[in-house]
Order: sequence, then C-alpha cells, then structure tokens
Amino acid sequence: MARSMRGSPTDERRAGVPCPARARLRTLRVLPRPGDRALGWLIAGPFRAPCALGRTGIARDKREGDGATPAGRFRLLWAYFRPDRARVAAGGAPLKALRRGSGWCEDPASARYNRPVRLPAADCTDRMWREDALYDLVFVLDCNFTRRCKGRGSAIFFHLARPGLTPTAGCVAIAAADMRKLAPRLARGATMRIG
Repeated sequence: MARSMRGSPTDERRAGVPCPARARLRTLRVLPRPGDRALGWLIAGPFRAPCALGRTGIARDKREGDGATPAGRFRLLWAYFRPDRARVAAGGAPLKALRRGSGWCEDPASARYNRPVRLPAADCTDRMWREDALYDLVFVLDCNFTRRCKGRGSAIFFHLARPGLTPTAGCVAIAAADMRKLAPRLARGATMRIG
C-alpha cells in the first residue's frame, strides 16, 4: 500500500520515498473501500487519503443520474477556483477562476450537455459558484467530455468533500486539508484512474 503524506519529509527520505514536496504526481488512483461503496482511497505516489464517491459506488456502465462514480482513466482537463476565497496552489491542469454565473449543463436533451454554461440557463442543473466550499477548487475530469455521449454522465469532477466524507453525486472528493497537500504536487497532464 502507498504511504501517507502525513509523515515528515525526513522520514520519507529515510524510507527511500521521494520527498512529496519535490515529487510530481502523474497518476491518481481511486480504489473502493471494502464495506462502504460510497467511500474509497485516493492514492498518488506516497500520498494516500480517504475519498468520497457516488452514493452507489463505482460503476463501469455510468448513466446520468445513477449516483455512481464512473470507472476508467480520465485526464484532469482544467481546474476552477473561487477567486474570492483563499486560493489553493494547484498543478495538474490549467486554472480558471469561477464567476458567479458559472454553471454546468447536466441535461442530456441539451446541445450543451456536459459543458460549462453561463447562468441563468434553462438547461443548467449544477451551479459552480456554491455557498459551501465544495468547488473552491474543482478539477474537471475528461469523463464523457472529449468524446461525449448523451446520457452517459455529466459534471464528473474531483473536488473538496463535505464534512464526514458524505457521498457525492458521482464525483471523487477529498478533504480540503488533503487537497492542499496533493494539488500543488500534481504534474501537468495528470490522470485519475478509478476502479
């Protein structure tokens, strides 16, 4: 199993593991946690953290609204951040500032399905500018985005978790403290492998 990043850099050097502050992590691995399908482990190099998954766990045949986190390998396309809140350092993908009118289309009948939209929009079901902190830093995964198929899932993100790692709608989420440790160490072009 991967080692936690909670140890000191000196301990990791002694163990022969590269210091995480210098490491550039290219692959994030998400594995289900036995006994609770809505929880998993996110592993990247020496980093290991619990993560929240969709309420129905990981699915190989993702469908819109099924509450599942899709299995597969997905590039981190870009990340949004809240410019009015503390900005988290992040690598792995280009950073874009969220705006109050930022949204995401989750309507399979729309031509803008699984695309960012500007609000107000009749076909938007996900507001990106949230009152909670879930999208203070949010990575867009290339899940049904580059090669889009209507009804195969939308708005699959890697974002901050709610307290207690409660289930997501199909995304992967980790605690803000873990994201602060992981995000700066991501290599450009990083991918997430789920399942």
